[in-house]
Amino acid sequence: MKQIYTGIDIGNDTIKIVVSEVVNGKFHILASSSTKTKGLKKEMIVNEEELTSSIIEAKKEIEDKLGIKIDQAIITIPSDDREITIVEGKTFIESDDNIVGGEEVINVLKDAVLGSVKEGREMVSIIPISFHVDNDEGIKNPTGAKGEELKVKAVLTTVPKNNINRIIPIIKKAEIEVVDICLGAVGDYYQVRSKNLDKQIGAIVNIGYGNTEVSVFNKGIMIKNEKIDMGSKYVDKDISFMYKIDRGKAKSLKENFAVSNKRYADVNDIIEVANKYGESITINQLEISEIVEARLIEILKLVKKQISILTKREISYIIITGGISELAGFQYVVENVFGRIANTLNITEMGIRNNKYSSAAGINKYFHYKLELRSKNYSMINDKKTDELVSPKKKLVNLSSDTVINKFFEYFTGN
Repeated sequence: MKQIYTGIDIGNDTIKIVVSEVVNGKFHILASSSTKTKGLKKEMIVNEEELTSSIIEAKKEIEDKLGIKIDQAIITIPSDDREITIVEGKTFIESDDNIVGGEEVINVLKDAVLGSVKEGREMVSIIPISFHVDNDEGIKNPTGAKGEELKVKAVLTTVPKNNINRIIPIIKKAEIEVVDICLGAVGDYYQVRSKNLDKQIGAIVNIGYGNTEVSVFNKGIMIKNEKIDMGSKYVDKDISFMYKIDRGKAKSLKENFAVSNKRYADVNDIIEVANKYGESITINQLEISEIVEARLIEILKLVKKQISILTKREISYIIITGGISELAGFQYVVENVFGRIANTLNITEMGIRNNKYSSAAGINKYFHYKLELRSKNYSMINDKKTDELVSPKKKLVNLSSDTVINKFFEYFTGN
């Protein structure tokens, strides 16, 4: 069976979609798209029709590139008011040979979740810290181990139901079935994940349009997460204010003319634009880059402070992503604030060579990790052109179901 996944990251500024295929354990990008988000403000839905239209537009762009229908996806959801707790579960190994398989892993995770989700909240993820098979402890993947009892210690992440319930019906209106949900920060981590990072404590920072998300990971598991109410749109505001130009023009100058550090700027590189009063003004690259750099330093200093609040433990890495991190000279600004411990993400995969895709691409990798742990195979492409990889009769999300937990466990248990 082919393994093709679609990740959708609905941001305040743009909707990113990435379709990935796993071949021999490696991810290959089949298509990606980035379209303007409408109907969303500070991750709050202000116009359902506009947001639905935006998602449909993004979906159409992907479908036109692939030539097949996209009708299932994993999506990112807001991390507002998220709760992270440690849970434990256990189950008996009832296979004939007492060998742990995917069903035993599913059952022990279900046991850990049941009764652990507070009223009014929904599960986003449950990520194992370690498994125990009888007296053998600290097992990362118990599949193939032999014993009588399987235990797990895991990190359970939940959010208010509204974080999920308000977006899933809109996704459904766009004729997309939600297979799974994920926090964007987890997607960012899985985009950069490595065996080395899975042994360390560090921070993943995503400078978004409206805010900046700071997440601390311990051995590959998110343990802390907070948002800073400042993102790349504040750079647009600064440029708009200084040159008396509209916000759209300011954003275009940021993305296509300015650089993030004055060392990379050319004082002789100039551009002429019309301000709000119809007057022609001249902007040189050095001046506008100084404006950009000043705001970026402010954001990064707030990030540095937030990391120190989230954890007192020594961290081994800081990785920074987000569309604005693509500006020339950004790494120099990062090192100026954090030193060499911090690095800018550098996505090199064909088809998504831009950091704005880190969440959308990473949630596909996260979903694949979940499948492997449960010994499952799956593809989100449901089209005759892909030999009907997914049965159209199998419904993964039933909006009349009371809890999202039940919806997603239905898939993993095969019901």
